[in-house]
Amino acid sequence: MSRRHVLAAGAGGLLAAGLPDRAGARARRPNILWLVSEDNNPFIGAYGDPLARTPTLDRLAREGVRYENSFSSAPVCAPSRFAILTGMPPESCGPAQHMRAEGGIPAFLRGYPEYLREAGYFCTNNEKTDYNAPFRPAEVWNLSGPFAHWRRRPKGAPFLSVFNTRITHETGLFFTASGRTRPEDVRVPAYLPDTPRIRADRARYHDLMAEMDSWVAKRLDELEKDGLADDTIVFYYSDNGGALPRSKRHCYDSGLRTALIVRFPEKWAHLAPAAPGSVVTEPVTSLDLAPTVLDLAGLRPPAHMRGTPLTGRSRPAYAFAVRNRMDERYDMVRTVRDERYRYIRNYSPHRPWGQHQAYAWQQKGYQDWEQAHLDGTLTDVQDRFWRAKPAEELYDLRADPDEVDDLARDPAHRAVLDRLSKALDAHLLAVNDNGFIPEGSPLEGYDQSRAPGAYPLRRVMDVAATAIRRDPARLPSLTRDLADGNEAVRYWAASGLLMLGEDAAPAAKTLAGRLEDEPSPQVRVVIAEALAGLGRATEAVPFLAGTLDRHPDPRVRLQALNALTYLGDAAEPALPAIERAAFSTDEYLRNAGRYLSLVLHNAYRPKNWVYIPF
Repeated sequence: MSRRHVLAAGAGGLLAAGLPDRAGARARRPNILWLVSEDNNPFIGAYGDPLARTPTLDRLAREGVRYENSFSSAPVCAPSRFAILTGMPPESCGPAQHMRAEGGIPAFLRGYPEYLREAGYFCTNNEKTDYNAPFRPAEVWNLSGPFAHWRRRPKGAPFLSVFNTRITHETGLFFTASGRTRPEDVRVPAYLPDTPRIRADRARYHDLMAEMDSWVAKRLDELEKDGLADDTIVFYYSDNGGALPRSKRHCYDSGLRTALIVRFPEKWAHLAPAAPGSVVTEPVTSLDLAPTVLDLAGLRPPAHMRGTPLTGRSRPAYAFAVRNRMDERYDMVRTVRDERYRYIRNYSPHRPWGQHQAYAWQQKGYQDWEQAHLDGTLTDVQDRFWRAKPAEELYDLRADPDEVDDLARDPAHRAVLDRLSKALDAHLLAVNDNGFIPEGSPLEGYDQSRAPGAYPLRRVMDVAATAIRRDPARLPSLTRDLADGNEAVRYWAASGLLMLGEDAAPAAKTLAGRLEDEPSPQVRVVIAEALAGLGRATEAVPFLAGTLDRHPDPRVRLQALNALTYLGDAAEPALPAIERAAFSTDEYLRNAGRYLSLVLHNAYRPKNWVYIPF
C-alpha cells in the first residue's frame, strides 16, 4: 500500500478498489478538477514557447508540477479518450484503436468515475464524451452535459469535475482570422514549406492558445470564489497533440505530445510527486490519468489499468502510442518514446504519410503543402510526407525536435533502435494489440481476441514484421502463409505480397486462386489490390467495385474504396461504384468516394477542396 492508501484505510476507508469508504472519511479526501483543451501541443510559456501568451497556465506551472514529456495514447481524440476514461489502451479492445469506432469491451470494464462515485465522489463532465466504446454517460457520470458543474453536488460531497474546451480544436484553423500573433514571427518546422497561409495558421493557433488560457483563468476563478481552491487538486492537459499539418493523426511528438500540469494545494501537498514548480521529465501518457485520480481518492487502481499513477516518485521508462484508421484512411503505426528518442514502426509502409483526408484538408496549410508537392517546389525533407514510408523510424528529440533526421539506418544508433524495438514488441504482446486484426473481423474485441487459439498474436506479429521488410527473399513464406488457418495471419501475408509490388509477380497465380477461395472479405480486398498492381486489374477491380457497392459492412466497403484509391487509372472501371459511394450516407465512404471521383476525372485541386459534412 502507498501512504495515501494507508491513510484512507486508517480513516475507515477502502477495503478494495472501487468500494466506497465510510462517510466520515469524505472530508479528508481532495476534490479534483480537470481542465481539458483539445488538439494542442504545449504552445505555452512554461514549456518554453517564446510567442505564448499563457499567463494562467504559466502560473499554474509555477504552483504545480509540470510534466515535460506527456503524451496521448493516440494522436486523435476518440482513441485517446478511451484510454483516459478506462485506463486501458484502446488497441486492447478493438476496434477502439480506430477513429470513430465502438470498442469491443469486456463486461468488467468501467470508466474511472464509476469507481469514484461508489467511493462517495460527485462526478461531473462538461461536456465532451467521445469514448469510442459503448459507455453511456448517464451511467458513467452523476452529471454530463453543458450544465454539469461541481456546484450541483450534494452538500459536503467531494467532487471530480471535468471541463472541456474546444477553443483549440483543429476547427479553429479552418477559417483564417488575423490576431495579435504576427505570422512573420512564428517558426515553421523543417518538414513544412514556408508559405503565407501556413504561417497564418500557426499564428492563429497561438491566438487560440491565448484564448484558451483565459478560459482556464475563468474556471480557476470560479474555484477561488467558491472557496474550494485549497481543497482541490487541479489538472490541466490536452487530449492529444497538435492540430497543425503533420500533427494530429500522426505519431510524431507534434501529434502526441501534450501539456500536463498538476497543482496540489498545500493541504494536499503530501500527495504530490514533487515540490511546486518542479518539472518531471520521465514520459507519461493519458493512460496514467485514470489510475492517478483513483490513487488520489485513496482507491487502489484495478489491475487492468495499464497506466501508473502520476503521484508516484518513479515512472516507467517508456510511453507507447498507436494509430490505425483515421476517418476514411487506413494506416497502422506503433511508436514508443523514452525521454530522448522516438521509435516508430510503420505497418503500412506502402502508404504515404500524406493520405488525403477530407476533414483535415479544410486546413489551408494542408492544401498549400499538397499543391507545393504537385508543383515540385518542395525540398526533399518537405516532400517526404507525400511518399511511401520506411518500416522503421528513429529520432533524437534533443537534437532534432522536428523529427526530420531519421536515424533508423544509422549504425551508431543501432543499440537504441534495438532497445526500443524490443520494448515495443513486448508492449504489443502485453496489451494483446488488436490493431493487426482487419476492421470488421469477428476477431476484434477484448474477449473475442483472447479466446483460446483465436488470435495468435506473436505469430501474426512475425508475419507482419516480414511483410513490412519488403524483402523479395521472403516471397515463398508469405505465399505459403496465404493458406494459413487464421484470418489475421492471411491478412498480413496478403499485405506483404502487396507491399512487394512487382517482386510478388511469381505469386500472381496463387493470389488469383485465393481471390476466389478466401473466406475473409478484408483479406480478399488486399489480394485484389495486390493483383491489380501486378497488371491483373481485370480480375481485381470488378471484385473491389462489387464489394464497394454491396458489402453490408461499411468499413469493409471503405477498405475496398481505399484499395481502389491506389490503383491509379486502373480503377476507372469502378467509377460508377465510386460515384455512388460519393453520395453515401456514411461520411467516410462519401468523402473517400468524392475525392477519388475527382481524381479519376482529373478535377481534384487541393486549393479547391471543400468539405461536405452531410
